Amino acid sequence: MFGLVGWLLYWLLTLFILVMIGRMIVDWAVTFQARGDWVWKVRRVTHGVTEPVLAPVRKVLPPVRFGGFGLDLAFTLVFIAALILRSVVS
Repeated sequence: MFGLVGWLLYWLLTLFILVMIGRMIVDWAVTFQARGDWVWKVRRVTHGVTEPVLAPVRKVLPPVRFGGFGLDLAFTLVFIAALILRSVVS
């Protein structure tokens, strides 16, 4: 039974990590003024999946600002935590 649960958790975490990578790429595309309706559709999906996890972490660990540039430490922490959790359940 734990094998099935571990396998499901592993693949859910893998999908979550892939969505986070997608979010990062789309956010960079928006920053560099990518145009197209697809950008906003993908952004809506990636933010919809990841924001419920990132928002509570961001309340504790807000982004660090360097002039016009911001470093989202919550994204980094959640991404690393997902990688660690995935290695634990595998």
